[in-house]
Amino acid sequence: MFAIADCNNFYASCERVFQPKLNGKPVVVLSNNDGCVIARSNEAKILGVAMGAPYFQIEQFAKQEGIAVFSSNYALYGDLSRRVVQTLSSFSPRIEVYSIDECFLDFTGLTQNLTTYSLEICAIVKQWTGIPISIGIAPTKTLAKLANRLAKKDHSTGGVFDWRMVDADAVLGSIELDDIWGIARRSKDKLQALGVHNALQLRNVEPTLIRQQFGVVMERIVNELRGNSCIPLEEMPAPKKQIMTSRSFGEKLTEFNDLRAAVSHFATRSAEKLRQQRLSTQVLTVFIHTSPFDSHKPQYANSATVEFDRPTNDSAQLVAAAHQGLQRIYRKGFSYQKAGVLLPDLWAESISQISLFEAGDNVLRSKRLMSALDDINRKHGRRSLRYGSELISHRWQMRQQFKSPSYTTRIDELFTIQI
Repeated sequence: MFAIADCNNFYASCERVFQPKLNGKPVVVLSNNDGCVIARSNEAKILGVAMGAPYFQIEQFAKQEGIAVFSSNYALYGDLSRRVVQTLSSFSPRIEVYSIDECFLDFTGLTQNLTTYSLEICAIVKQWTGIPISIGIAPTKTLAKLANRLAKKDHSTGGVFDWRMVDADAVLGSIELDDIWGIARRSKDKLQALGVHNALQLRNVEPTLIRQQFGVVMERIVNELRGNSCIPLEEMPAPKKQIMTSRSFGEKLTEFNDLRAAVSHFATRSAEKLRQQRLSTQVLTVFIHTSPFDSHKPQYANSATVEFDRPTNDSAQLVAAAHQGLQRIYRKGFSYQKAGVLLPDLWAESISQISLFEAGDNVLRSKRLMSALDDINRKHGRRSLRYGSELISHRWQMRQQFKSPSYTTRIDELFTIQI
């Protein structure tokens, strides 16, 4: 038996945790550089604010309707997500963190009433973290996702929906194909061409026929809709095949040093991700491009790839490679909108062929240096120690006009109460 706990309007809920005056009021969260709406409270949805709406189009409307607008605060969201997961892990022996705001729980073997148990989980998560959640319970992960969706829609459930307590045929008959976990637009169109228009009709199709037409993934979905569990709980995330760190700039950049500072940061952050996952890379690709929407200015996009003699996760080597690649592709006369660093060829840190011409003590010195760097930044804050090339310019950083404080991750932004 599976359950999925999903944080309600997660980003908006995070902003409300430290500003309870916003409870019951419309809240929206914007994407990088305050570009468009990526999260909405229920009140904002009722007002008709669309997901993905550009902020400049709704700015006046937001002011008129008293909508609270926030820039993305990923440090806050990530930390509150970790706290939610930590709380949920005390209620199930096995969990799968599916996304920043979703977590599967294994309820197999639990003998108590699962609805009552889940209502208790919702209450404790809200009490301990301030984040409201909904829980869907079902014999498969696909049905659990559908149950969670229904729990959010039907407020009479208290935020918990047990699939076993309903008429499955009636519910499946009301669910559109694109509301089913794992079905994309192209698959939906193809299914409809075959006369399959809802979840009930899909469940009733012979699985072997579906496999012939769509493959094994769709066959699993059909079996899951029938109550046969085919998608297991993944307690450990699959190793990443690539890492990319990229960002659109807060303003257009034209100078090499501005771009150099940006790719230095991206390379450093990518190296940190490698070490956190005990990986290394054989290749680094750096890319830059102008805005494809600014048709009145000349367009340019390019990338450069640099190979290492041996797989590495050393920040200094990645920064040097990023600089080398940037020098090859940078051209004057263009206004650059975005840059990034991609690591496409990842290896386990323990698997490495040492070069015949490389001294072994250099490898050991690099590991010790990176370990010390990570320890200091972990203890005193992520950006306590940085490479000088990151500091030559700050123009590349995101525009975050409405960013809330990092209440839980920065000592100088701790929440304070005046008595």
